[in-house]
Amino acid sequence: MVTVKDTVHDHITVDGVGAALLDTPPVQRLRHISQLGTVQLVYPSANHTRFEHSLGVYHLARRALDHLGIEGRRADRIEAAAMLHDVGHGPFSHNLEALTHRRTGKYHDDVRTLVTDGVVGDTLRDHDVDPSRVASLIAGEGPYAGLISGELDVDRMDYLVRDAYHTGVPYGTIDTGRFVRELAFVEGAAEDGGPALVVDEGNVQTAESLLLARALMNPVVYTHHVARISKAMVRRAAADLLDTTATTAEELRRMDDHDFLAAIRACPATADLSRRYDERALYKRAVWAEYDDVPQRVRDADHAETLSLETEVAEMADVDRTDVILDIPAEPTMRESTARVTVNGEIRRLERQSPLVAALRTAQKNQWRLGVYAPSAATDRVGRAAAEVLDLDPDALVVEVRRALPTTLAEFDTE
Repeated sequence: MVTVKDTVHDHITVDGVGAALLDTPPVQRLRHISQLGTVQLVYPSANHTRFEHSLGVYHLARRALDHLGIEGRRADRIEAAAMLHDVGHGPFSHNLEALTHRRTGKYHDDVRTLVTDGVVGDTLRDHDVDPSRVASLIAGEGPYAGLISGELDVDRMDYLVRDAYHTGVPYGTIDTGRFVRELAFVEGAAEDGGPALVVDEGNVQTAESLLLARALMNPVVYTHHVARISKAMVRRAAADLLDTTATTAEELRRMDDHDFLAAIRACPATADLSRRYDERALYKRAVWAEYDDVPQRVRDADHAETLSLETEVAEMADVDRTDVILDIPAEPTMRESTARVTVNGEIRRLERQSPLVAALRTAQKNQWRLGVYAPSAATDRVGRAAAEVLDLDPDALVVEVRRALPTTLAEFDTE
């Protein structure tokens, strides 16, 4: 048994298969993968890692298992999945995932090889836990996967509270204790007629609290414009590293943050981007456009089309291709709204029961921004060229910049 002092959950007790997994290299590697990536350039104290988050998810999973009365091998598998759920992350967490997926076909939850082979697989088998079933839970397969990888899971509960604590932003605060106590597995609640995780009777507001916390954290932390610019620069550096060196996407996936930063510092093609990141000499916003001001064809652009648009903007602005980064966020989604809640004995989707869901969807759309980034000396030229290439209204862009002026101390940053 191991007891760990945690900033969020106080003392966390780890035993059984969880304790055995704790010191395996894939789990220890998570000490060197930042939870929020480049958000630390906005909030300097946001230096927490995937390792402590994994401990938090394990802790909440155990509390949920105790409440739900789940024991034995099933509980061991869920505890193992909680501890291992992030071992597939590459450097800077989710930030490089789209890039590595394009080249490997794997997302961070595709960890079957990591979990079944090597020391992790041996450790699981030593505790009579089937590695393949643990990998399936991490991938979101099966009814009990909803506890680790679902609409209202312990993963979300931990990262919202932990990210709020380490950034100093109060919006992510939720009552994890109550949340865990109000979870229930109900037979027939899943769309296929099987068991599903639901929020128990009379606790719609508990589910809403998680939705609201995420909606408030999103613009202030996760999609803050400085975080988005720096993330886009890191993605560009990673792509250039793969294109100009012998580094493979599989090797990139297994790097930690320090390995990756060392690699882009040493690569001539990425040296300028790495210097800018190290010195926080970031690109600036040339365009920051609202959802309704961006044509559908641009919002729907795939990777190849995005590269083509960047090249066209650079040529029109008469700047180097590397001086333009087009950042098109995904369409706003709210997976949590499909969570199931119990109302008057009936299992309903949260989106059907809660009027707050519609309001938060509107807020998501209103917070969406297309960004075009460039070195500060080129922002005017790049902005005008981007407005023409992307069919944006220049007047709307000027108005948007005024509306985007910081309103709280946390949002201040030089432009």
